[in-house]
Amino acid sequence: MKSSYNILNLIFILLGGLVLLFIIAPLLGMVINTSSAEIIETTKDTEVQKSIWLTLSISFVSTLVFAIAAIPLSYLLARKDFLGKGLVLGIINLPVVIPHSAAGIAILGFISRDSVIGKIAESLGLTLVGNPTGIAVAMAFVSVPFLLNAARDGFAAVPERLEKAALNLGASPTRVFFRISLPLAARSIFSGLILMFARGMSEFGAVVIVAYHPMTTPVLIYERFGAFGLSYARPVSVVFILVCLVFFIALRLMAKEKQK
Repeated sequence: MKSSYNILNLIFILLGGLVLLFIIAPLLGMVINTSSAEIIETTKDTEVQKSIWLTLSISFVSTLVFAIAAIPLSYLLARKDFLGKGLVLGIINLPVVIPHSAAGIAILGFISRDSVIGKIAESLGLTLVGNPTGIAVAMAFVSVPFLLNAARDGFAAVPERLEKAALNLGASPTRVFFRISLPLAARSIFSGLILMFARGMSEFGAVVIVAYHPMTTPVLIYERFGAFGLSYARPVSVVFILVCLVFFIALRLMAKEKQK
């Protein structure tokens, strides 16, 4: 029996190793084929610097803004049963399954000058298409399901008896939410925020339709590949991946610190 168990573990390890190799090999190959001189030169490129800053800042802001509504919705989905809840859960996951080019077309129609939202924005002197605000909407559309699902799982894991006990002791629902539910679900919520931020800054399909300019880094990589070829696009890709990796590790470390 023990021998069979060890063989099964070995098979699982080999299969897992193949999956990891599949993920690492293309990225490693891209880094190996990019010289340090190319990376240094790319980091000095002002167009690359601006695109990376634009990408990170818009993704960060859109994550924070949409979290204000997404977190309460996640709590309702975790705690309340209501007619059409299954439909709501299905709608939440729609941006994950539909092609992102189709998502971009949908968002473009939603925020264009002819739409209600577009007309309201235009009356305020703001054009959403070809604007950082439009990019933020596109990023949030494809990434908010990650926050919603993670936060919902976090709230669902909080024991209801703790909330009920606090209510029975006279605490208001608002106090229970902010003092018990939210802190206990914070780990899952923070993970969802990280995933939403990461997914938003990597988005290309929806963003390129809503706003080719100003260029986010994924759009810049595509533009350089189409105009100049692989040798020009690869260094930008490597630099952007390294920046994303640094931010992702830093956020994960912050999450661990919050758990202590």
